[in-house]
Amino acid sequence: MRTPHDADEVFLAFTRALRAAGVPVTQDRAQGYLEAVSIVGAGDAAAAYAAGRATLCAGPDDLARHDQVFEAWFGVLDPRLTPPPVARVMTAAQLPETAGTGDEGAGPDGEPVRARASDAEVLRHRDVAGLDPAERAQLAAMMDRLVVRPPRRRTPRQQAWRRGRVDPTRTLRASLRRMGEPADIRWRRRGTRPRRVVVLADVSGSMSAYADAVLRVAHRMVTSAARSAQARVEVFTLGTRLTQLTRALALRDADRALVAAGDAVPDWSGGTRLGETLQRFLDRHAGLARGAVVVMISDGWERGDTSLLGEQMARLHRLAHRVVWVNPHRGKDGYEPVQAGVLAVLPHVDDFLAGHSLATYEELMEVIARA
Repeated sequence: MRTPHDADEVFLAFTRALRAAGVPVTQDRAQGYLEAVSIVGAGDAAAAYAAGRATLCAGPDDLARHDQVFEAWFGVLDPRLTPPPVARVMTAAQLPETAGTGDEGAGPDGEPVRARASDAEVLRHRDVAGLDPAERAQLAAMMDRLVVRPPRRRTPRQQAWRRGRVDPTRTLRASLRRMGEPADIRWRRRGTRPRRVVVLADVSGSMSAYADAVLRVAHRMVTSAARSAQARVEVFTLGTRLTQLTRALALRDADRALVAAGDAVPDWSGGTRLGETLQRFLDRHAGLARGAVVVMISDGWERGDTSLLGEQMARLHRLAHRVVWVNPHRGKDGYEPVQAGVLAVLPHVDDFLAGHSLATYEELMEVIARA
């Protein structure tokens, strides 16, 4: 294991990456880890690996995340220290599907057990801000199965189709192949291609409870688009600064992608200056917004000038094909759009959606696909 910088700085940065991945690394644990590494030797990868598991992890979930971050950070993982597999308690989302016939799923009263379907359905509608760690892990697995369909736009180029306008060229060629005998009429229509999607995610302190879920949704969109040669998704974070996260979220593993995103965002859980950061986005990346479906995910709290926010949203609306605003508080009982930032944004959005649960994120995917 190579440590090109001072050893303490390298291992201390590793504890910060581990904290960004969701492991509750306190200052005392980080200090204990540095002391343990200094005793066992910073140049021994296996010893440093074991020291991290002993001092930084508080439970089985922390061990798995530690291993992932350790391998991503140092590029090495000693398989001899990997613990033997243990029996896992399967969560409701991981239980296998059953056909619902026979007596295997029958309860004491002869009624089929439907706990899996009901638990998963309840979790789909739960507010992600109120979930415990086990429920968050289950929800993350469900988010990995979100169906993402890119919006499509018409192109000038014509393509063969089963109806539409007559294609005289193809019809004539088909007749010539039959020595001048009449052939079936060929048809054509304008072709389509995926429309660009731009995600602008608020990472200020007021959005911290939803940041993990929002970035997981963005990661799902980026990786789904990567499988297509034409689809394209760009992700930026808004706070006190503008940060592009597309490359970080392109990693296939969601947990590693979120670790990379946490390292890339300098203003995580900071203040909110949506108007200024949105202006910076339009000044530098207006070409990405032109003709695109722009998804802005924010609760609308603005510490800066709300008139500037309104001006930049109007500018964005003129450039984009469609502007979708996702507000986590939109789906809560008694919510009223009374904040100054919300009132400045609303006149310039085409769709105003909730964003507090998996069900609302599924609705968002449908709105984007139909845009």
